[in-house]
Amino acid sequence: MALDQSFVGRSYPPTRSYEVGREKIREFAEAIGDDNPAYTDAEAAAKLGHADVIAPPTLVFAFVGRVALEVVEDPKLGLDYSRVVHGDQKFAYSRPVRAGDRLTVTSTIESIRSMAGNDVLDVRGDVHDEVGEHVVTAWTKLVARAAEEGGER
Repeated sequence: MALDQSFVGRSYPPTRSYEVGREKIREFAEAIGDDNPAYTDAEAAAKLGHADVIAPPTLVFAFVGRVALEVVEDPKLGLDYSRVVHGDQKFAYSRPVRAGDRLTVTSTIESIRSMAGNDVLDVRGDVHDEVGEHVVTAWTKLVARAAEEGGER
């Protein structure tokens, strides 16, 4: 079943704020194997001009991904999540995410298209800090695989 094209341009309300903690940044950096001292040492981050430790660029997916799930679970959209695979992710930063940031995300469906029987959904997440300044925009591409000929698998 093709997705409803009228959802293109639809925005979802901002999320409750997500507070970025030093320990979360450290754990994430360790999990991805990135030993950049700006992620764990406030003095190293200060030498680079930051007020506190900064997060690896992909940390924002930890909360932006949950927001994209809210879009996917919208029953009116008609997306079968059991057939969805993550197609792509990209980020455009205004500044790094820092320990102590309180971030909110507003999601917008940018496009819906059909390719080889698959539905492709592009969701943009605009991330702002507690004073309303833009921090990063994250784009998530989701692909809803077409049903197999002769029935679902």
